[in-house]
Amino acid sequence: MRIRGCAAAIVAVVALTGSVATSAAAAPGTDRGAVRQAMQEVIAAGATGVQIRIHDESGDWTSSAGVAERGRTEGVPTDGRFRVGSITKTFIATVVLQLVAEGRFQLDDPVHRYLPEFGLDPRITVRMILQHTSGLRTHTTELNPDGSYEPGLVDDLERTYLPADTVRFVAAKPLKFEPGTSWAYSNTNYVLAGLLIERLTGTPYAWQVYLRIVAPLGMWRTELPGTGREILGPHAHGYLASPGEDATLVDVTRLNPSFVSASGEIISTTQDLDVFLAALQGGRLLPPALVAAMRDFHPVESIVGYGLGMAQYAFRPECVAQGHDGRMPGYTSKMYGTDDGRARVTVSVTEGAPDPLSGAFAVAVMRLLFTALCGPAGSGMPAVGTWWPIG
Repeated sequence: MRIRGCAAAIVAVVALTGSVATSAAAAPGTDRGAVRQAMQEVIAAGATGVQIRIHDESGDWTSSAGVAERGRTEGVPTDGRFRVGSITKTFIATVVLQLVAEGRFQLDDPVHRYLPEFGLDPRITVRMILQHTSGLRTHTTELNPDGSYEPGLVDDLERTYLPADTVRFVAAKPLKFEPGTSWAYSNTNYVLAGLLIERLTGTPYAWQVYLRIVAPLGMWRTELPGTGREILGPHAHGYLASPGEDATLVDVTRLNPSFVSASGEIISTTQDLDVFLAALQGGRLLPPALVAAMRDFHPVESIVGYGLGMAQYAFRPECVAQGHDGRMPGYTSKMYGTDDGRARVTVSVTEGAPDPLSGAFAVAVMRLLFTALCGPAGSGMPAVGTWWPIG
């Protein structure tokens, strides 16, 4: 079970008995009312609950809205743990870049050199898998031009999936495009990155994340559960619509995250993610040249770019945010900070809408992020359209 099997006692004790985050009083002139209103709009759009942490010139502030579990009245804990989804990719990319800094390999080395058993195109480099320019398809689902989904490998949220089998599944398919010529988000890229870490260090990638990031930063409520199904300690429940015309919401809080492994398995809190983002932006985890490489953004849409495990939203000239989105069944998350270091925001939304990736729900979640980082959302907020590719 990777980290869970090795440090379950520490994780459980801290998760169950750790102090509750408290909201710092906002400084005079700082308007939190717009953020609270944006949170209520997320609930109205179909979320079950939402929690947020903001760090800015006014200090640290936390709040929540909605309920932790449908059918009950308890609110969402502001120190609750949740599945961060693809924010995991920023952790994995950081470890890969630390190995680059140590001279273990170079960003433009072919992945095939270190993982020859998968028969990957030799043109695919380490940089390409971190930036999603490899051309590899994603093992979860593939969105077709007509908007339909091509079935992927994942068919059961309780089943254990092995990372090597995941890569073989994708490696047998034609590339989406020639390596390095375009961009397409693929969870399989980061499953490969996890295997690359293991090949170069001789230890599970989860251990490397724990030893290099979690332990040094004291992020004791962050966990890589491997095949562990439970979220330990205070948490809100996530829901997913069952398939079929008469869709009903199913509680998917308990699941086996091995289907995403290094591309999305982490469980954390808004506080721990804020600590991680602050350390990353502050240069505590990587040397300046590799921080710059992480922030070398490949254009995706008009206001979105993707670097090496880090995304960028250029909401407007004076408000550019860098970090990552995340999604797991039942959970949507955000971890972003302004590029000038003025503000950081981490958000967890527990889903309850039948279609959480489109329509009013997507608009409301992005409006919340925009409001928290850039001020009250109005005409200055870009329209949420096809630029919802990350997470």
